[in-house]
Amino acid sequence: MKIGLIDVDGHRFPNLCLMKLSAYHKARGDTVEWYDNGKCYDLVYMSRVFTDTYSKDYEGSIKACHVIKGGTGYGLDNKLPDAVEHTHPDYGLYPQFAGTAYGFLSRGCPRGCRFCIVGDKEGRKTVAVADLSEFWGGEKEIKLLDANILACPDWERLLGQLADSGAEVDFTQGLDVRLITPEKAAALNQIKTKMLHFAWDSPEDDLTPYFKKFLELTTVKDKRKRRVYVLTNYGSTHEQDLYRIYTLRDMGYDPYVMVYEKPAAPEETRKMQRWVNNKRLFYSVKDFKDYDPDGYRKRKGE
Repeated sequence: MKIGLIDVDGHRFPNLCLMKLSAYHKARGDTVEWYDNGKCYDLVYMSRVFTDTYSKDYEGSIKACHVIKGGTGYGLDNKLPDAVEHTHPDYGLYPQFAGTAYGFLSRGCPRGCRFCIVGDKEGRKTVAVADLSEFWGGEKEIKLLDANILACPDWERLLGQLADSGAEVDFTQGLDVRLITPEKAAALNQIKTKMLHFAWDSPEDDLTPYFKKFLELTTVKDKRKRRVYVLTNYGSTHEQDLYRIYTLRDMGYDPYVMVYEKPAAPEETRKMQRWVNNKRLFYSVKDFKDYDPDGYRKRKGE
């Protein structure tokens, strides 16, 4: 068979589903390539992570006998067959990201946050779904995509696999700081950390004691490796957003602003995101009220 692949979201981040599909079909002797509009295919896979808010659907014509669409951008009820899901990804599809492995050791999250699709898509219980060898083959870096690995009953075994790999690990989706215990912190301390991501999504939750406790337990002393997602434009006021940002910075964490439904967000929120996420600006301009984006653009010659 001749297989065509379309990464609807673009190529800024590798599409794990397409990498698994590519490996699966190549192992069966099929020809696999990125979709070329000048060619005809037996089967074309279209994968899309984001909805229209952040990524427009593919609008070109498709010359193929069959087209299969998948990914959360097309809905929550589509999943890869088990034989494909447990296939080692074809990292050759994205040579620009060579040296990095991507995958899930666990799926699901018990939190059930209203803004998050994980509970509906993967379940409200975190369960182990793979061993590290399923998607890692000696790469220097691992980008872990798990939603809440610390809620998994098998957390000790899974974190042990990451530690034994010797690879730099980026916990991309955020660790649940409320689930940190001395034992879990000790396991994390054994891992060669590229980045620890946490999240402080709701201003109604006072996570300050948890973040302070983690600082007492972690061996990761570089605040640039202790990043915290701060969700904005989702039921919080501007003052509540700034409180979380300042509190995290004062404690020694690196806040990173995420804007829910960004196109509909107030300009003040988008301005705040530009200030916080430009780290040179954020640590030189201590107070948001002193941030002048027009003056900054003039200094940059924009």
